[in-house]
Amino acid sequence: MPTAGHRANRPRGPTGDQEDDIDAVDEQLLALLQANGRASYAELARQVGLSAPAVHERVGKLETAGVITGYTAVVDPAAVGLGVTALIGVIDSDEVDDVGILEAMSALPHVEDCWRTAGTEGYVLKVRVTDIPALEDTINALNRIRGVARTRTTVVLSTKWEGRHGRAE
Repeated sequence: MPTAGHRANRPRGPTGDQEDDIDAVDEQLLALLQANGRASYAELARQVGLSAPAVHERVGKLETAGVITGYTAVVDPAAVGLGVTALIGVIDSDEVDDVGILEAMSALPHVEDCWRTAGTEGYVLKVRVTDIPALEDTINALNRIRGVARTRTTVVLSTKWEGRHGRAE
């Protein structure tokens, strides 16, 4: 029978140890930091009901454990001239060299994200480019990579939300 302190449904920390469990306060801190990575410890403390030093210690532990891997600025792509976003499925050949393909794809300047997937496409990439000719150049560059059989592209018409920024619960 679960007790008030039961955490069976909570994610475990990186070591899998009970003392490394991510508790409800950690989850709340993570959501707040994802919404605003520049929030002060005092501001976070007010929102979770702890002292600023306690929040500082918890955030430090989450960083040390590799749960928080960094902080970034969220940039409006259109404001920096990257008005076209596309998702490109990469269908790899039977003679695929994962390391070689990954190195070549990561060298392409407009590839922002890469996911290894199950299904027809071995990888799905998110790319941001200035315009359709730049997208075509990126697709052509991908198709020249050894081990890429073909690609399938979906152009994003509009973004309703990305990540979970601003959606802290």
